[in-house]
Amino acid sequence: MAPIAQILAEIEQGKSLSGLQLLYITPLRALSRDIEASIRRPIEEMGWPITVESRTGDTKSSVKSRQIKKMPNILITTPESLAVLLSYKNSAKRFGRLRCVILDEWHELMASKRGTQAELCMSRLRELNPAVQTWAISATLGNLQEAAEAATGVGSNPVVVQSNIQRETVIKSVLPESVDSFPWAGHLGLRMFEELVAALDIGRSTLIFTNTRSQAERWFQALTFSLPENEHQIALHHGSIDFGERLAIEAGLKTGEVKWVVCTSSLDLGVDFQPVERVVQIGSAKNLARLLQRAGRSAHLPGGTSEVFFLPTNALELLEISAFRRGLAKGDIESRHTLNKPYDVLLQHLMTLACGDGFAPKETLDAVQKTFSYQALTAQEFDWLVDFLEKGGRCLKAYPRYQKIVLDEGVYTVMDARISRMHKMSIGTITGNQQVRIAYAKGRHIGTVEESFVSRLKKGDVFYFAGRQLAFFQMKDMTLYVKNARKKSSVVPVWSGGYLAISDRLSQYIRAEITQVKEGNVSAEVECIMPILAAQDRISHLPDANQFLVECCRTREGKHLYAYPFEGRNVHEGLGFLWAYRFSQLKKATFTVSVNDYGFEILAPKDYPFREMFSEAFFSTRNLYEEIKESLNISELTQRKFRGISQVSGLVFKGYPGSKKTANQVQISSSLIYEVFTKYEPDNLLLQQAEREVIEGQMEAPRLTAALKRMRALELVWMDVKRPSPFGFPLLVERLSSRLTNESLRDRIQRLKQQWDK
Repeated sequence: MAPIAQILAEIEQGKSLSGLQLLYITPLRALSRDIEASIRRPIEEMGWPITVESRTGDTKSSVKSRQIKKMPNILITTPESLAVLLSYKNSAKRFGRLRCVILDEWHELMASKRGTQAELCMSRLRELNPAVQTWAISATLGNLQEAAEAATGVGSNPVVVQSNIQRETVIKSVLPESVDSFPWAGHLGLRMFEELVAALDIGRSTLIFTNTRSQAERWFQALTFSLPENEHQIALHHGSIDFGERLAIEAGLKTGEVKWVVCTSSLDLGVDFQPVERVVQIGSAKNLARLLQRAGRSAHLPGGTSEVFFLPTNALELLEISAFRRGLAKGDIESRHTLNKPYDVLLQHLMTLACGDGFAPKETLDAVQKTFSYQALTAQEFDWLVDFLEKGGRCLKAYPRYQKIVLDEGVYTVMDARISRMHKMSIGTITGNQQVRIAYAKGRHIGTVEESFVSRLKKGDVFYFAGRQLAFFQMKDMTLYVKNARKKSSVVPVWSGGYLAISDRLSQYIRAEITQVKEGNVSAEVECIMPILAAQDRISHLPDANQFLVECCRTREGKHLYAYPFEGRNVHEGLGFLWAYRFSQLKKATFTVSVNDYGFEILAPKDYPFREMFSEAFFSTRNLYEEIKESLNISELTQRKFRGISQVSGLVFKGYPGSKKTANQVQISSSLIYEVFTKYEPDNLLLQQAEREVIEGQMEAPRLTAALKRMRALELVWMDVKRPSPFGFPLLVERLSSRLTNESLRDRIQRLKQQWDK
């Protein structure tokens, strides 16, 4: 890297460095600590006069205050912390000597609002110093040229540097002794923890990845129960556990004191844990890049061989892991794309600039349009956003709190110190339910959970968190005070976040796996689930890559239509509601839709004539967006999206520390604003963004369009079956699990299977 070489050359010549020279942006706080240590090591060994510091949400306030006055030569930070730095006066002086910016793990940031925030911050840094160089680093991206331009700016003609070093990834599966011919999600997993313990070695350093924090809590509980004599060598790591504990776990992993760590994505990026010999993936990673990234945590050194143990939580996930192996063998990997003009992030950025040195509209528009995400932003849209901040727009102009910026000698600034303070506390693009601190009565902090979980607890209730049995003691000032409990509990906190859906690349390989079955070419994983696939072929049909399977059956619940595009949960949600809408246009009825990664179910009244009404029109992409909006309760989904947009854009303030609004108060505030905009300003850009995020993001409409075109070209295989097939059974369970109350799900499933076996 030329700027770093130049810095070192100047030091060799006896020149002293002044101010910030190198900015290193990383998506994870854990990653920043590791990077700082790696950069410090050679500098201290060589005795170079270079100062290195980190600035994240975990950095002490005293250090942050000092950094504003005097920046180190090298700063490792996150997009949010960089935005906060830009919100202080004298940014030109603070960043004027900057030579180089490194965007680490760019794939992780690029396709999110955090990536958009990073793009906007970079546009400001280039305004302050056009000579600054940008390096973006990623090991798992399929569209390198687009990613490079997103990092460096439109029209920058970036150079892509690729390594030819090949790292072998070995995938092994922990296979169940037998599988049920009627699989359902979640019926494996923890039931196989003894098989996992038997397959692993407590003497070998291992990261055990789960897809959710709740799943991590449950697996840690199961493993420590299974190996009580080794409990001190097993640890739990996720983003809601106290920072100090996470730091101690990472240190223990590096020294070898901790052997197994049950973790989430909090450790799946480029944290350098060289002692790690093996990685375990609980459940499907759903994405080729994600599995490759997690696999890379083992044998993290040149020439090392990554080893991954896979444990399914659902028998059909064995089909996915076989697809993973074929995809990775071909070197295939998903592409990531920047977001399309998220207005809320730009509003936040403009406020950040106004709090700092201010912004001149024309120059700022030019800089923003050079970012990949906003290259199509029009002057009219930009003017609307500026007017929204200056006057509150059409609906909020009567409220002084929404008149945030003023024009002074051609530059927009914030004059009200209170508005500036509120904005700095709200900088960031990660939204979710209100977080509640968990602490012991004497004050020791344990971590955080969401308010929605705490609202279901009563005094004395016991739950499992961060490896402890905790009893609810009292709730005060958004802090849940607890004490240790002897009573055992299987209750763990649940965090929002939804399901992971299989990627477009992985879905292609899953469909190819089924074709391989028809040709007799199967892996060990697929061989294990042959009873399921054989039952599917016997009861219904096992489709190959050139066929599209639709099933119909009638039960006491009604008429079921099952379709299997194998395109992922998000696409199937859009397809299910779209088809239900198209059926309703031909014959009115009440429909229930359930989805999973393999297909979708539409449940209608018993005599509903699905087959008679089905036609080529169901694959049509004409007026698709309008039909999706009609088929869904779009206003409810849009309102839910608007809640996050209102927080990012600064419409809703979540409160000062110690006196924060509850999640319910935030919801009510955003709902009122949403209703006002809907009624009096339906063309509001933030409303348009919310609708776009539902259709293009949640429903994956572009991918849905491609799926309809692909399905239309396939041979349609329509099967009338007497009962749900093995592919359809998980969809039936998905629907039952959302509404069963006085009968347990497991009991109902067993009863259904016994009836069918007869």
